[in-house]
Parts: sequence; structure tokens; C-alpha cells
Amino acid sequence: MRAVYARSQSAEDPLSGLVVGELPRPQAPQGWRRVRVKASALNHHDLFSLRGIGLPADRLPMILGCDAAGIDDDGNEVIVHAVIPSADWLGDETMDPRRSLLSEVHPGTMADEVLVPARNLLPKPPELDFTAAACLPTSWLTAYRMLFTVNPAAPGSTVLVQGSGGGVASALIAMAAAAGYRVWATGRTEEKREHARRQGAAAVFEPGARLPERVDTVFDSVGQATWAHSLKSLRPGGAVVTCGATSGPNPPADLNRLFFLQLRVLGSTMGTREEFLVATGIRPQLDSVLPLEQARDGFAKMAAGEVAGKIVFTH
Repeated sequence: MRAVYARSQSAEDPLSGLVVGELPRPQAPQGWRRVRVKASALNHHDLFSLRGIGLPADRLPMILGCDAAGIDDDGNEVIVHAVIPSADWLGDETMDPRRSLLSEVHPGTMADEVLVPARNLLPKPPELDFTAAACLPTSWLTAYRMLFTVNPAAPGSTVLVQGSGGGVASALIAMAAAAGYRVWATGRTEEKREHARRQGAAAVFEPGARLPERVDTVFDSVGQATWAHSLKSLRPGGAVVTCGATSGPNPPADLNRLFFLQLRVLGSTMGTREEFLVATGIRPQLDSVLPLEQARDGFAKMAAGEVAGKIVFTH
């Protein structure tokens, strides 16, 4: 079957190990379901895998991709939930220390077919096409949990979203604006800042800019490059909600500011089946839609930092 997979890994040249080719059709374990993938979405997680982050080399070749929408063997249109908990785990799957995402232990979604546990299949609402539905499992679910489960600030508060071009950031802006927050966002280019405005941001700023006032919550998926600005942007008692570190995981802690202003740092990872956001009237903003055969072009665009919205591959 056709697949986009990591054959090797390189921190300096991640695309050198990317292959768009053929792999054997997988066999379904008991209790797992086969999905014919109609669309899959690209995430920074896929670039991390090619860089050797979170994916051990002994698991190569590994089919990439966490997100998919498609058709199961019974003809149902489904969305694939990417968090795979232990077989005996009960409760919030994001708290399972042995959880994984598709493409970490089990083959990912950038292929003609993907296998997942039956409980990881969710009905695709008819109002969503496969392209939009494929954007939801990682970026939009992550954003939903950050905003509505982890975030301590209520609607009406002012929040800052760092790095407005990414999938999680785009989803945060759109959902927070729809929920009644006053949303500010940063973007490295005027194109990214305009993208944030289209998603619902009330004001946009260059990275590191001094804000008109301090905010209640900062949503940060960038990490090292934005961390100092995130802490400086908070009012006393405010919170940073972080879900990733695309620019690096080890910024200065700035502990004096943290304890003196009684700031909070809250981690958030993916989301649960129960938190899965579908029917809100909001639709994911697409950067580009490419056939699976042109996946390398999408990876190159993300690696260059030129993305404003989601990159989706059609199968």
C-alpha cells in the first residue's frame, strides 16, 4: 500500500529520511479496526519523528501521521482518535504513562490504511468533509483541552496565543474567539498575523512585542523562543498553558518572576474521546491540501516555518 514513512532520522536534515513509497499492508490485531484513509493531516510531531525525537530508531521504518478521517470496514465514515492507551487502562487516556500516539509505537495515518483500536473510532459528522475532519484529532483536540479543561480563565478574559501560524494556535484563536474570550496573538510575519485576524484575534503583535496590558492566560506551544515573553505578558496570578516546545524544551525558568507574581505553569497533552470537538460551527483553516504523493512538499513547507493553518493530504 502507499505510505509516507520515516526510513531514517536526522536532526539537521529531517526530510532526508522521508519516503513516499510502498509498504506491506498491515494485519489487524484482535479488537482493532481497519480504516481506509481519505485524508490525513500533518503535525510538528511528524517532523520530530524524522529528527529522532520521540521515535526510537529501532522502530523504523515507521509510517508517519497522527490524524486521519476515512471509512471503516463496515462503511462508516469515521475520525481516528490518535491517543492509544494501554489495553487495560480506564479513565483519561492522556494520563496513562504508557500511552502513545499513532506513529510512535503503531503505524501512523499517512497511508492507504491505518489500524486502530475499535474504541479510537469516532463517527464523522456529515457536515464535515474528510479534509476538515482530518484536522481535528491532534491540533483541535489539543487546543480544546488547553482552552476548556486546563485554562483557569473564564470567557471574557484576555488571552494571548503565541505563534499564530501553527495548527494548535489557529484552533485556539478560533475557539477562544467563538467562546467569548478577547484573543490576542503573535505572528512572525504579516501573513501569519493576518491569518490570526481571520481566525478571530482582536489584536495581533510581532513576537516579543510589549502588549497594551497583561493578560490572564498565555497559550504557548512554541517553547524556548517565546517563553520569556509568555511569562512577562501575564498579570499577577496568571497562567501559561503549554502543550509543546517546537523551538526547544529548555528555556530559562525565570523563577523570581514565577513566585513573586504567583504565576502558574500548566501542562496539557492531547485530549480524551469525551473532549473531542466536532460540531461547533467553526471549521479548521487550511494552509494547503495536497495529494499523498506530494507529501514531501507539505513537510518541506512546515520545516521552513511557512505554514498558516493545517496541511492536509488527500488519499
